Amino acid sequence: MISYLPYPVRIDDITVETEDGNLKTFKLVFENEAQQKAWKHVPGQFAMLSLAGQGEIPIGIASSPTEQGHLLFTVNRAGKVTTALHQMHPGARMGVRGPLGNGFPIDTEMKGKNIVIIAGGFAVTTLRATLIYLMEHRRDYGKITFIYGARTPGMLLYQKELQEWAKRDDVELHITVDREAPGWNGLVGFVPTIAGQVAPSPENSVALICGPPIMIKFTMPPLEKIGWTDDQVYLSLENRMKCGEGLCCHCNVGPTLVCKDGPVFTRSQVRQLPLEY
Repeated sequence: MISYLPYPVRIDDITVETEDGNLKTFKLVFENEAQQKAWKHVPGQFAMLSLAGQGEIPIGIASSPTEQGHLLFTVNRAGKVTTALHQMHPGARMGVRGPLGNGFPIDTEMKGKNIVIIAGGFAVTTLRATLIYLMEHRRDYGKITFIYGARTPGMLLYQKELQEWAKRDDVELHITVDREAPGWNGLVGFVPTIAGQVAPSPENSVALICGPPIMIKFTMPPLEKIGWTDDQVYLSLENRMKCGEGLCCHCNVGPTLVCKDGPVFTRSQVRQLPLEY
């Protein structure tokens, strides 16, 4: 059934994620318990966030289905609606419509396999949801490798969580920044370069990649060089999504609608799309 009406939610908490203040994570709680229980999503899906008098925007769901009682959305301040949202405070009411699109096949194709997560910039949001889910169901998966980079240390999201994940012995983290910075003792280099250095084995593995198109483009050659195939790689795309329901065709790439057929695609599927991707 098409979900035109948003669920009423309340902003429970707001976290400023980056040094420039342009990325904030909003913790939303449902005002109706029945609607909260009815909400079911998988990592990789998105939702439409709406503000009265401003409009609505598609945002990836940053919380895992295992994180009960709330939803997390990390929002980049970039336009009218996102700016209005950034000006709101805990206790304010808004709407959420979804979940929409398709997510990562965490309980089917991915189960029992080694998982490589490669993220760039604030595209890490739905991959955060995925990693949380994988860690909550750790016995169902093989080796987990998490490669994540940002321009500067101050632009890395979820820094407290990154510190906690680094302490685990069942997740291999590789966190990088584009160039050296005062006080930074971690990896330095672009995400594709680090992915090539880590060289994750393709044997019984899948890779989940989300980031700017240029990052995705240059991440694939190092993986192909060591034997990764297109069917093993899942990409999360964004393409001017507007209605989220496949009605306005604003997000079409040829005959494909990113909001309905995606946003998660295998690389094999992406290769069938027009050269836009």
